[in-house]
Amino acid sequence: MRHTFRVTDLLDRWRAAARAAGATDVAGLTDAGQQMLDRWREPHRHYHTVEHLTSVLDVVDAYAGSAGRPDLVRLAAWCHDAVYDPRAAGDANERDSADLAGLLLTGLGVPADAVAEVRRLVLLTAGHAVAPGDVDGALLCDADLAVLAAPPPVYDRYAAAVRREYSHVPEPDFRAGRARVLVGLLALPALFRLPPLARRWETAARANLTRELTTLTPTP
Repeated sequence: MRHTFRVTDLLDRWRAAARAAGATDVAGLTDAGQQMLDRWREPHRHYHTVEHLTSVLDVVDAYAGSAGRPDLVRLAAWCHDAVYDPRAAGDANERDSADLAGLLLTGLGVPADAVAEVRRLVLLTAGHAVAPGDVDGALLCDADLAVLAAPPPVYDRYAAAVRREYSHVPEPDFRAGRARVLVGLLALPALFRLPPLARRWETAARANLTRELTTLTPTP
């Protein structure tokens, strides 16, 4: 029963964001939201799940006052991992997710400028490199990376779930690839851009990333 309520709540949040963004096909909103949820529930997902979607939306809601268009940030949160294939190369998942967002939102009557902004936001999640002053991009990317600052046991469960998503990759290759991802994140000038989130999460996130990196790289 709790699961049914959560799905209903998520669909309500989807419909509210789409209406706020200017969707005109109100009758099609529920079906579109259900299609999105079906994607987030695909069986090959272990971290990029409905739970992750909910966590991102919760952060966006909590800091919506920092955003220029929180409705579009919410739609981008829904769309940012809508296409997720662990075998895809480079930023293919983000590009395909942005394309899906464009088709879906255009079909719902969302204005073209709003659709373009959602696409832009989705593409930012490929590298989480946000330009100064891009508060909407900062909010989405900060929300997406929030798990990095979780308590160590929660972070470790996240890392294990990512490994399960890449179970097709041999261990040495996974360790090398994951290490590259962590090094890239640690090289960012800041993991979190919104000042309240940076103060709250930056130190813990860097500690978690550094700790995981030491488990992936051989000691001299």
